[in-house]
Amino acid sequence: MPHSEIVLHYEKYPIIPVKFHFGEKETPFIDALLDSGGDFIVIPMPIAKYLGLKLKKAGEVDTAGGTTSLYKSNLNMFMGNKTTIATYHNIQIHVSTRDDIPILLGRHPIFEDYEIIFNKKNNRLILKS
Repeated sequence: MPHSEIVLHYEKYPIIPVKFHFGEKETPFIDALLDSGGDFIVIPMPIAKYLGLKLKKAGEVDTAGGTTSLYKSNLNMFMGNKTTIATYHNIQIHVSTRDDIPILLGRHPIFEDYEIIFNKKNNRLILKS
């Protein structure tokens, strides 16, 4: 269950630490970019390979960096760092064949679960459930 209000501090970009879990493998916490222009969660292929995700072809998409192939899969995602802010079980994510992109947290499901305030003046990201 998400906390009622989370305040995260950031330098240049709105970053949320996330950890992914699939089967017997999990990643450490990794900085993910909160992407208000994206529709869904996108991870680079090396993370998908490390976790051993089962991938299904999802098509091609044009991005700011060019065209990329996308695959779909499901995994568990934990937002937070020292304490878990929110847990998403069996959530659908997309995997990019490009390995030069950060993890992108698009509108689904984060923007559906939280009112999000980008307070750039004070370098704060505020999530209210």
